[in-house]
Amino acid sequence: MGGYTISEAENTRICVVMVGLPARGKSLIAQKIVRYLSWLSIKARCFNVGSYRRQVAAHPSAEFFDIHNKEGERLRRESALAAVKDMMRWFEEEGGVVGVLDATNSTKERRSWVRKMMLEHGIEPMFVESWCDDEELIMHNIIDVKTGSPDYAGQDPEEAVRDFQERIRKYEEVYETIEDEGLTYVKIINVNAQVIINRIQCYIQSRIVYYLMNLHIKRRCIWLSRHGESQYNLTGQLGGDSDLSPRGDMYAHKLPDLVLDAAGGQPLTVWTSTLKRTQQTARFLEYPQLQWKALDELDAGVCDGLTYKEVEEQYPEDFRARDDNKFEYRYRGGESYRDVVARLEPVIMELERQDNIMIVTHQAVLRCIYAYFMNVPQDRSPWMEVPLHTLIKLEPRAYSTIETRISANIPAVSTYREKGQTTLGARTPTLDATTVDTTQ
Repeated sequence: MGGYTISEAENTRICVVMVGLPARGKSLIAQKIVRYLSWLSIKARCFNVGSYRRQVAAHPSAEFFDIHNKEGERLRRESALAAVKDMMRWFEEEGGVVGVLDATNSTKERRSWVRKMMLEHGIEPMFVESWCDDEELIMHNIIDVKTGSPDYAGQDPEEAVRDFQERIRKYEEVYETIEDEGLTYVKIINVNAQVIINRIQCYIQSRIVYYLMNLHIKRRCIWLSRHGESQYNLTGQLGGDSDLSPRGDMYAHKLPDLVLDAAGGQPLTVWTSTLKRTQQTARFLEYPQLQWKALDELDAGVCDGLTYKEVEEQYPEDFRARDDNKFEYRYRGGESYRDVVARLEPVIMELERQDNIMIVTHQAVLRCIYAYFMNVPQDRSPWMEVPLHTLIKLEPRAYSTIETRISANIPAVSTYREKGQTTLGARTPTLDATTVDTTQ
């Protein structure tokens, strides 16, 4: 995976131009594109025109967006220009590969202007239109706006909904869908009920299309959990396929109640790895279950079954090298975090296609999945603390992902090791919970 991202990035600069009426999921799609590409090590960034416009008109009413409001039109045009100029600087000064221009871009004239600007600077424009007349989905998005949009911060929620609906009507008066066959574009109709693809011209564009075809913007939740405490956790050994400890088994018995409280009566599917400790943890969950080999823990290679103390004693150079760059470091005969990301891509694609999913997996794998949803940088993701016996609920929204952590209140060893922390001289963990990195 690293090869194609680097070689492709050297010769490619793409501007993904979002198109669509308000409340069609454009900002959610824009943020997801950036998260996905960044997760694959492709340098991407979103430029939201609304954030530039808020610098000159923080809380505008719907009248601000009326085509006949000349001052409003001038300020909106200036905001779009400021976003485009910042994107150009980012491409030139920071080596950007994919910039996403998040705005309505609702007329042919505006899209022609953006396209001209990009081509003049050697940047390939790719338009992504979200077209939707599903009233239920639109209303869900409107409700998200009243609770999450900076435009309506501090305002009465019901008044925010009324004003936003009026804003949508202002845009509908002038909206023109994409029909120009000379453009590179993807048109997503009613959340992937139909996808129209036109003139896709390079590999990264094809990756974006592949991702968009697996994407939906309906409301749903993702639940994440590590397996219960294992016998290897207690002895401080890496990898393996050990059974749960007595306390890990307690977590398995309690997990159904935690999930029921968090999910209510919502249907969901449970995904586990092929290793015993995840399947034992999920065995009391009365939902459809699927095993994924791709969800197995990071392969520790020759270090599998060793404690971290033994790794430091037997492979001191590797121990230091892993601390220096944990994302890129590959165990001898094993894997790196980058390798885990590569094998998780099909899981992420299927995850984006589904509704409510619960994943019971391992520390390194969960870190990579969590980093995708929460946009955690690669240099930080391998060092995130993800405690045992904790249920994580993620709710993707247009402007952020809402995270809730639910503790089972069942003690477990801590498997977290800080960067640079030596293990030589440290005692192995006991049921009194000594800190040691016992997983990947």
